[in-house]
Parts: sequence; C-alpha cells; structure tokens
Amino acid sequence: MPDSAGPDASYPRPQLRRAGWRALDGAWDFALDRTARLRDPDAPDFAATIRVPFAPETPASGVGERDFFNACWYRRTFDATASAGRRVILHFGAVDYAATAWVNGRLVAEHEGGYTPFAADITDALDDSGPQTLVVRAHDDPHDLAKPRGKQDWQRDPHAIWYPRTTGIWQTVWLEDVPASHIASLRWTPDLDGWQVALEAEVAEPREGMRLRVRLSIADRVLADDVYALDGPALRRTVGLHDPGIDNARNDVLWWPWRPTLIDARVELLDAAGDVIDAADSYTALRSVAVDDERFLLNGRPYELRLVLDQGYWADTGLTAPDADALRRDVELARAMGFNGVRKHQKVEDPRYLAWADRLGLLVWEEMPSAYRFDRTAVERMTREWPRVLARDASHPCIVAWVPFNESWGVPDLPRSAEQRHYVESIYHLTKALDPTRPVVGNDGWESVATDIIGIHDYDQDPARLAARYAPAELPALLTHGRPARRRITLREHPPAPVMLTEFGGVALAKDPKTTWGYSRASSAKELGERYRALLEAVRSLDHLAGFCYTQFTDTYQETNGLLYMDRTPKLPLDQIRAATAGR
Repeated sequence: MPDSAGPDASYPRPQLRRAGWRALDGAWDFALDRTARLRDPDAPDFAATIRVPFAPETPASGVGERDFFNACWYRRTFDATASAGRRVILHFGAVDYAATAWVNGRLVAEHEGGYTPFAADITDALDDSGPQTLVVRAHDDPHDLAKPRGKQDWQRDPHAIWYPRTTGIWQTVWLEDVPASHIASLRWTPDLDGWQVALEAEVAEPREGMRLRVRLSIADRVLADDVYALDGPALRRTVGLHDPGIDNARNDVLWWPWRPTLIDARVELLDAAGDVIDAADSYTALRSVAVDDERFLLNGRPYELRLVLDQGYWADTGLTAPDADALRRDVELARAMGFNGVRKHQKVEDPRYLAWADRLGLLVWEEMPSAYRFDRTAVERMTREWPRVLARDASHPCIVAWVPFNESWGVPDLPRSAEQRHYVESIYHLTKALDPTRPVVGNDGWESVATDIIGIHDYDQDPARLAARYAPAELPALLTHGRPARRRITLREHPPAPVMLTEFGGVALAKDPKTTWGYSRASSAKELGERYRALLEAVRSLDHLAGFCYTQFTDTYQETNGLLYMDRTPKLPLDQIRAATAGR
C-alpha cells in the first residue's frame, strides 16, 4: 500500500510550498447585490456574515441563498505588515465567476474565470499600522450560458443532472509572505525515456548573478543536485537523474498506482554570493502516459483504466470540500472500491485532492466545466481559462488525460456546424501544444472530431446488449454509423485510437425515490449489488476496450446513481464493490 504520510494537507498550493502563509478563511462580512449595480467597495451594506470558502448557496456558508442574484460582496480585516525587502501576496484559490479585490480601498486584483487561481502583490496597498481591510466583489450572472459553468443550474432549483449554483469565493483565500525576489511558479514534466525531468521556473524580480539550486530525492536517495544560472525571470532546464542501472531499481523509481513513488524537490533561489534568498518544497514523479491503437499505456505498458465518474459535490458545502480530510477520504474511497482512477466530471478539482491522488496512487481525468451556448464569447472564455487549468495542474503525475468537452455541451450542432467542429479541433490541438505528454479526449461521449481516446456514453441497462453491441466484430461499424445514445460516435475518420465506455451504469438506489432519479432504479442494496456485478462483468468481458468509467462515485443531490450516498456512506460493503469492480 502507498504511504499516506505527507506535508501539511491544508496547504492550498501543494506543489509550491513554503513557510510564511496564513489562511483567511472563516467569518467575513457579506452582502448580496442582486442586480449587480454596485461598483465601489464602500457601497455595500455588509449586514450579513458568511463563512468562507463556502459559496453563499450552501448551508455551510451560513447564508443558504437559493434564489437568483448577479453579484455579492465580501469584507474582512486582517493583520499584515510589509517588512523591508519582502512582499505580501494575496491568493485566491477560485472565485466564481469574475472577481475584483481591493485592499484599503485600493484596487489590487481583477480576474475572470471561476475555476482557476489568481494572486496579487498587495504590499503597496497595506497601511503602516492597524488592521488592513480586504473587500471582494464577485459577479456571476446565473443566466449566462456562455461561460464555463459545469453542472451549475440556470433554473432556480436543481433539476435533472444540474445542481445548485456556486457563486463567489469557493476555495481558500490566503496570504503569503515572500522575499521581493522569489520563486513564483514551478512546472515539472517527466521524461521517462530520457530518465530526466524538465523544470520550468518563474522568478519574481530576478537580479544579476542569481541562481537556482534544484535537489531531487526519494527519501535519503539523491537523484539530482544541480545549480543553474538565471537569465531573466524564466528558467527552463532538463534535470538528469542518477540512473541506478538495474531494472528493478529503475522500476522502484517509477510512479504506479500501486506504488506511487514521488520525487521530493527542494528548490532554492541563491543570490550572487550563494546565499539562499527563497526556498520552496515541491515534488514530481517519473512516469509516462500515452496511447497506441487500442490501449492506454502507463510507463510504456498497457494498462486497463477502471474509472468512476466523480462530480465532487458535498451536501452542505457544494463544490467545496468540508475540510482537507474530506479530499483525502474521497481518494481513499475510490481506491477502496477497486477503481484505479476517477473522471472528475465538469469540475476542476481542488489541488489538494490532486496531491492526495498523487500520493496515494489514483489516476485522474481532468475535465473542463462546460458552457451551454456556442458564440464568440464562449469561445474566448474557454480559450482563456482552459490554458490556465493546464498551467495549474500539469505537474500532477496523477493526471493522465485532459477532457476539454463533454457530450457536445456548448457545441450542440457539431454534425452540422463547421465552426463548432473547428472550435473543438482547435482546443484539442491547443491542449496538445500546451501539454504534448498526455492524451486529450476531445469530446467525451460522442460526436468525436479530434481525440486520442474515443469515449462512449451508453446507459443501456441490459448487460447482454452492452456486451453484444461492443463486441469486436461490431465495433468498427458502430464507431462510424452506430448511435447508442442517438448520437454518432465519430464525425470524422480518426487514426486508430483506444475505445472506452466512459459513462455507463447509473443504477439508482435512494432513501427517497419520489424526489430523486437515476438512469434506472434498484429496489434494494441486494439488487444494486447484483446489477452492478452483472454490468461490470459484461464490460470487463470486452477486453479489446481500453477501460471504462462507471456512473457514479456518490449521489449528487437529486441524482442517486452513486455507489455511495452523498455523505459518502457505502450503499454496499466496500469489499463487495471492490470485488465486482476488479472482477475478483
């Protein structure tokens, strides 16, 4: 079993950690601005209180607002001083959808995009003494269908497969005290064939003669310890690893789900005299992911993907985990049920979840939340935010595929619209340009125009029909002419690519069947177990497929297709689920 020990699980940026940080979560002053008419930070009447980082739609926030509103305001005070030669950085994990922030009445940050982080150097806005005042405005039109919104409902109450909205701050807000010259970002890219790791580092306020020291190790075993001269704010270097030269020893260094070996990284910024100005801890891993004509390949070997669809909601806290332990628990539960990966559906997950997946050994497909309208605004928003998602998460070894589109959401006329096909193809190629090391699933579900894996969604509840439909002899014709969900699977001829059932199952078991739904319904836990085993046996018998993704991990509000209830209580014994998942 992998080692679950690790660094502070609450640290909001797990791949660039340093001392001197402080969370600003907790009680903030709060005000709704239903028509988004206010612009000045002194204008709102802060008559309410909210618990950050929980969205105002959630019970945990203390607000529980279910009706429509276009904007909301936050305010809190904090203590901070700027020491000579140091800077205070204000970080936001995520604010949905557009955010503006002021410190002591001075504008310090503007950001658009509800799923990506942003930061601001607030040193010059700080008062010399006394508490500092932070005000945040979040604008999020609930009826705007041209922005990436994922499963957030545009109707007042959740319906079908859409859930409560998420407005405003929904991930940690935190302060960091850093030297004026400091390590601003790190990106790691493993190269298994070359037995090396590429490093891209950004340094704020670099000065002449500065160097970067990089030390990579596994426990007490040093793999690299090198110093590189800086030439401007960006450093791009390939770090060669000490090669043990023995096959078994080499394998011990690789990252696998059953042995997720991480390479600890210590990065130090040195001045011209060799003194340490700044230091950060990080990690990477040596592993490769790829596909051939039929298989997903992990470290060059065929590897069957056993994924579960995970939407990442909690009943009282919405898209935000109740605490850092809840993120770890979700990773552990997926593994305990026999899955080796998750497809994070319509959500860019908290980086701390990805850190636990890295550490405990769980593969992740990362999927961009969809817009529901195709127009220039939607295209521009997607092409701005999706690269930021890749930049935030590309260093996580657990991520093995990018999924920019799902079921033609936001591109509803793909078969007839050349513009929409060009859009999907362009995002596919943009993703490959920004990260050529991972497969890209261009449009998961159907109507594929550019992809490395052909993902098919099919909720047929008859195991025998599923096995017959995807039999080897039937598959070629099915890919070009079949319509298992009344949609063509492919719209253009593809090079040979692996095929997966990336949504199937959906057997609901609910404590309250009258107000919930599923693709089908079981009347008891016994029936659910029998049907789950039969579906998994049918799909596993299709060994020419590269893998599967079962719907779904937990119940999500009114959708009760989960193997777990929404509070993470198993509907069946975990060992029974695991045996059916893995075929034991």
